[in-house]
Amino acid sequence: MHAVALGRNYLFVGSDCGGERAATAYSLIGSAKLNGLDPELYLRTVLAQIADHPVSHIEELLPWNLAASLETYSAQAA
Repeated sequence: MHAVALGRNYLFVGSDCGGERAATAYSLIGSAKLNGLDPELYLRTVLAQIADHPVSHIEELLPWNLAASLETYSAQAA
């Protein structure tokens, strides 16, 4: 899978805030890929946990901190 061509998509985001949110989403997806994770599985996991997760421990939801547990989950699902 190829990464998104950075810069090209920002012409159509509609506002500066939209561009910042798109950049955040692309960064999370790219970080998940760099850590060998399925980006969809990573985002589903984070979105399921983030509402009940303490903000002081938000770094626990970063891709490199979830990599081991998600790899175990992927191996069990296969």
